[in-house]
Amino acid sequence: MEFKLHTTFDRLEPLATSWNTLVETGITNAPFLRFEYLSTWWGTHGGGEWKDNSELAVVTAWNEGDLIGIAPLFLAKNREGKDALMLLGSIEISDYLDMIVRPENHQKFIFGLLDWLLTYYPSAWEVIDFYNIPESSPSLSVLQSFSSIHGWVCSETIYQPSPYIPLTGDFETYLAGIDKKQRHEIRRKIRRAEESGRGVRWYVSEDSSKLEEDMDNFMSLMAFDPEKAAFLTTAMRIQMKKSARAAFEAGYLQLAFLEVDGEKACAYLNFDYDNKIWVYNSGLDRRFMDLSVGWVLLGYLLEWANNHKRSEFDFLRGDEDYKFKFGGIKRHVMRIKIDKSTT
Repeated sequence: MEFKLHTTFDRLEPLATSWNTLVETGITNAPFLRFEYLSTWWGTHGGGEWKDNSELAVVTAWNEGDLIGIAPLFLAKNREGKDALMLLGSIEISDYLDMIVRPENHQKFIFGLLDWLLTYYPSAWEVIDFYNIPESSPSLSVLQSFSSIHGWVCSETIYQPSPYIPLTGDFETYLAGIDKKQRHEIRRKIRRAEESGRGVRWYVSEDSSKLEEDMDNFMSLMAFDPEKAAFLTTAMRIQMKKSARAAFEAGYLQLAFLEVDGEKACAYLNFDYDNKIWVYNSGLDRRFMDLSVGWVLLGYLLEWANNHKRSEFDFLRGDEDYKFKFGGIKRHVMRIKIDKSTT
């Protein structure tokens, strides 16, 4: 297995198709690992999260000319101020991260990668600090095993919950499976909105020429929430627009709006990827709270996902109450940190 270090995305551009194929067949198939997402993320340094104190360090692994693994890494000071190797996408705006490798090559790839990093790249980093790895990822146990062999200190902690709903392919069956009170509330709120006489309708943005305007409208709805308004710095707005454009062009953006009286009242920015809906962010105009527009649009999206035979509705990170009222099942993303200073 031959390893190569890449310090610019320009040199990785020819690998975009192979990169995405490896994601799709790899241990974690998530939109946050795709080439178009991570190259965009790096272009804005995570919407300004990492400023200028970071250096690209993507490592690819090859076997007889075939790309068999990608470690999407960068170097930065972590939250404890240590020189760290971190996963591209860390920390705040990319919900699932991991190594990019097929299951059959996974352990060999990680062991080979870490040996290579120790031999050819040893002085640049003190710790490996990986956030947002799914709790089901085999990377966790393999990293622990390598750490144990080398006597490194390895800590694994729950970072955040990431609730999801397994879908049955039938909206009524889905509703029958959640709490009776919540089932009644969803039906009642949808019915009230539809019978309000206020021209309630929802749709998905599909016009490429209007995507910039639609994203501006979406972020305006986000900004009704003071915390989200503070989050939407100039750099983050650029990041979100570029990510949405990349997902749109790759065919998996689901930017959904609910209108009331001809005005945009609520929106969800989702990814429709790998037969799942990934609920990335949302915003709503508080003038329309009397119609429970957030619940109504979410209900429509769940109905659509069932009717179109999506297998899962993933709420991504966060433990907001509404996720569980809609039937969310708790699972987690993890942080694993490895300190080599004991060697």
